[in-house]
Amino acid sequence: MQSNDCAADEQAIRDLVSTWMSATRTGDRDAVLRLMADDVVFLRSAQEPMRGKAAFAATQDALAGADIDARSEIREIKVIGRYAYCWNHLTVVITPRGGKPVSRAGDVLSILRKDDDGWVIYRDANLLAKPD
Repeated sequence: MQSNDCAADEQAIRDLVSTWMSATRTGDRDAVLRLMADDVVFLRSAQEPMRGKAAFAATQDALAGADIDARSEIREIKVIGRYAYCWNHLTVVITPRGGKPVSRAGDVLSILRKDDDGWVIYRDANLLAKPD
C-alpha cells in the first residue's frame, strides 16, 4: 500500500511531466528550464552528454520558431526518498518553419530530485529514434 506522501510525490511528478509537455508545445522555454536542476545531465544516443540548463537552453534556441508536438505516456514512477525515477514513452514531432516534420519516439528514463521548491529533472536518458 502506498503512503499519502508517496502518492502526492508521484502526482507531483506526473504534473511535472504534463507541464513539460505543455510548455514544450507552446514554446515556453523558461517554464521547461524551471523543471530541471541547474546541474541536470541529459544522456543522448550517439552524442556527448548535455550538461546543465545553459546547454539545454542553447538547443532550444536552435528550435525557435518550430512547431513541437511532444506526447508522453508514463510507464512507471518510483519514489525513493528525495529521488525518484520516471520511465515514459515519448513521441516528438518537430516541424521547422517551412520544413517537413521530423518524428522521433522512444523510451526516456528520468531521475528526479526533490529540492526545496519541489521535484526537478536531475538526470535524463533519452533513447529517441526515428519511428519504423
